[in-house]
Amino acid sequence: MSTLLTQLPALLGVLVGTLGTILATSLADRARWRRSQSVRWDERRLDAYVDYAHALKESHAVALRMTADLRPGSHSHPIDREDGLARLATSDARRTIVWENLLLLGDETTVAAAAVWRDAVWQVERLARGIIEPPQDVSRLLTSVNESRDGYYWAARRSLGVRGGSVEQSPALQQRFSTDDG
Repeated sequence: MSTLLTQLPALLGVLVGTLGTILATSLADRARWRRSQSVRWDERRLDAYVDYAHALKESHAVALRMTADLRPGSHSHPIDREDGLARLATSDARRTIVWENLLLLGDETTVAAAAVWRDAVWQVERLARGIIEPPQDVSRLLTSVNESRDGYYWAARRSLGVRGGSVEQSPALQQRFSTDDG
């Protein structure tokens, strides 16, 4: 019995050490799993943001080509109306699908900015489809698209933790529009 009592502190030490090791390993594994999940979702969020931007830019590019004749000095290559409408239908379908990924994975600010950009592009599409009459200043529609795109990229970069300052394009494009018109 006395041998057991003398060995009891050592046995308790081994037991406490074993439990501590199990607990530390469990906590480390849980933290590693959380980091892995976070990276996984960040990658998927990035894909959703990029896919949406590509789909919206595709629609916008087609609409620009369809409205090239309404913009003196335009650098867009005009496209046949029927071909343009078919391309708009295809790009709209793609944009609708990738929008769902954006809704699922995007943060609130980025989704809101995406909706503003989408609405601005829709105005150019409506002009291309002949749903609205051309405004006196078509460049204002394009400036709205560019500014809202800048807002989307700002929100997406912030959501993903991308640093590096502003990447806005609207001021440079606006200067290009005023140079082209003059």
